[in-house]
Amino acid sequence: MTLTVSDVEEYLADVYSAVQSGRYQLSARQKNQDMFIDYVFTEEDARQVLLSLTAYDFSNAVGNVHTQYPDEVLYIFGKDIMLLLRYGEKEEKVPLYIKINKLANQYVIIISLHKQEYPLHYPFR
Repeated sequence: MTLTVSDVEEYLADVYSAVQSGRYQLSARQKNQDMFIDYVFTEEDARQVLLSLTAYDFSNAVGNVHTQYPDEVLYIFGKDIMLLLRYGEKEEKVPLYIKINKLANQYVIIISLHKQEYPLHYPFR
Protein backbone atom coordinates (compact mmCIF):
# COMPACT_ATOMS: atom_id res chain seq x y z
CA MET A 1 0.00 0.00 0.00
CA THR A 2 1.47 3.31 -1.10
CA LEU A 3 0.49 6.26 1.07
CA THR A 4 1.38 9.92 0.87
CA VAL A 5 2.07 12.36 3.70
CA SER A 6 -1.42 13.79 3.07
CA ASP A 7 -3.01 10.34 3.42
CA VAL A 8 -1.33 9.82 6.78
CA GLU A 9 -2.18 13.35 7.96
CA GLU A 10 -5.85 12.72 7.10
CA TYR A 11 -5.75 9.43 9.02
CA LEU A 12 -4.13 11.15 12.01
CA ALA A 13 -6.77 13.91 12.00
CA ASP A 14 -9.39 11.21 12.61
CA VAL A 15 -7.21 9.62 15.31
CA TYR A 16 -6.76 12.99 17.06
CA SER A 17 -10.52 13.58 16.99
CA ALA A 18 -11.22 10.15 18.49
CA VAL A 19 -8.57 10.57 21.19
CA GLN A 20 -9.72 14.08 22.12
CA SER A 21 -13.34 12.94 22.45
CA GLY A 22 -12.49 9.74 24.37
CA ARG A 23 -13.49 7.40 21.54
CA TYR A 24 -10.42 5.20 21.86
CA GLN A 25 -9.01 2.40 23.96
CA LEU A 26 -5.59 0.94 24.60
CA SER A 27 -5.50 -2.82 24.12
CA ALA A 28 -4.77 -4.72 27.35
CA ARG A 29 -1.91 -6.66 25.76
CA GLN A 30 0.91 -7.47 28.18
CA LYS A 31 3.49 -5.50 26.17
CA ASN A 32 1.31 -2.39 26.50
CA GLN A 33 0.79 -2.95 30.22
CA ASP A 34 4.55 -3.32 30.67
CA MET A 35 4.97 0.35 29.67
CA PHE A 36 3.03 1.36 32.78
CA ILE A 37 4.93 -1.13 34.95
CA ASP A 38 8.47 -0.46 33.70
CA TYR A 39 8.29 3.33 33.35
CA VAL A 40 6.68 6.31 35.04
CA PHE A 41 4.08 6.45 32.27
CA THR A 42 0.40 7.26 32.73
CA GLU A 43 -2.73 7.01 30.61
CA GLU A 44 -2.48 10.78 30.10
CA ASP A 45 1.10 10.32 28.88
CA ALA A 46 -0.15 7.73 26.38
CA ARG A 47 -2.88 10.14 25.25
CA GLN A 48 -0.31 12.92 24.74
CA VAL A 49 1.93 10.57 22.72
CA LEU A 50 -1.01 9.78 20.43
CA LEU A 51 -1.85 13.46 19.99
CA SER A 52 1.79 14.25 19.16
CA LEU A 53 2.09 11.78 16.28
CA THR A 54 2.86 13.25 12.86
CA ALA A 55 3.11 11.81 9.37
CA TYR A 56 6.89 11.76 9.86
CA ASP A 57 6.41 9.21 12.66
CA PHE A 58 4.59 6.90 10.22
CA SER A 59 6.29 3.64 9.36
CA ASN A 60 3.88 1.33 7.56
CA ALA A 61 0.27 0.31 6.96
CA VAL A 62 -0.58 -3.38 7.04
CA GLY A 63 -3.67 -5.51 6.71
CA ASN A 64 -5.18 -7.01 9.83
CA VAL A 65 -3.93 -10.59 10.22
CA HIS A 66 -7.18 -11.70 11.86
CA THR A 67 -9.26 -13.32 9.13
CA GLN A 68 -12.53 -12.01 10.56
CA TYR A 69 -11.36 -8.44 9.77
CA PRO A 70 -9.93 -8.68 6.23
CA ASP A 71 -10.73 -5.07 5.29
CA GLU A 72 -9.03 -3.40 8.25
CA VAL A 73 -5.77 -1.53 7.71
CA LEU A 74 -3.52 -0.97 10.72
CA TYR A 75 -1.16 2.00 10.78
CA ILE A 76 2.23 1.66 12.46
CA PHE A 77 4.10 4.61 13.94
CA GLY A 78 7.30 5.03 15.91
CA LYS A 79 8.19 7.79 18.34
CA ASP A 80 11.15 8.35 20.64
CA ILE A 81 10.26 9.73 24.06
CA MET A 82 12.18 10.25 27.28
CA LEU A 83 10.87 8.22 30.20
CA LEU A 84 11.92 7.65 33.77
CA LEU A 85 12.44 4.03 34.78
CA ARG A 86 9.90 3.19 37.47
CA TYR A 87 12.45 1.59 39.80
CA GLY A 88 15.45 3.73 39.19
CA GLU A 89 16.60 7.27 39.00
CA LYS A 90 17.56 7.14 35.37
CA GLU A 91 15.67 8.61 32.44
CA GLU A 92 16.15 6.95 29.06
CA LYS A 93 15.12 7.47 25.47
CA VAL A 94 12.47 4.87 24.67
CA PRO A 95 11.63 4.14 21.03
CA LEU A 96 7.91 3.39 20.93
CA TYR A 97 6.04 1.05 18.59
CA ILE A 98 2.48 2.24 18.06
CA LYS A 99 -0.07 0.28 16.01
CA ILE A 100 -3.48 1.88 15.46
CA ASN A 101 -6.75 0.51 14.13
CA LYS A 102 -9.27 3.20 13.15
CA LEU A 103 -12.68 1.59 12.86
CA ALA A 104 -15.40 2.70 10.45
CA ASN A 105 -17.45 4.18 13.32
CA GLN A 106 -14.60 6.64 14.12
CA TYR A 107 -13.56 4.61 17.18
CA VAL A 108 -9.84 3.95 17.55
CA ILE A 109 -8.13 0.94 19.09
CA ILE A 110 -4.49 1.31 20.05
CA ILE A 111 -3.35 -2.24 19.48
CA SER A 112 0.26 -1.58 20.43
CA LEU A 113 1.94 1.14 22.44
CA HIS A 114 5.16 -0.29 23.80
CA LYS A 115 8.92 -0.27 23.45
CA GLN A 116 10.06 -1.20 19.95
CA GLU A 117 11.41 -4.71 19.53
CA TYR A 118 13.10 -3.90 16.22
CA PRO A 119 13.96 -0.68 14.34
CA LEU A 120 11.28 0.84 12.13
CA HIS A 121 11.64 2.37 8.67
CA TYR A 122 10.16 5.86 8.21
CA PRO A 123 9.34 6.58 4.55
CA PHE A 124 8.71 10.33 5.00
CA ARG A 125 11.90 11.21 6.87
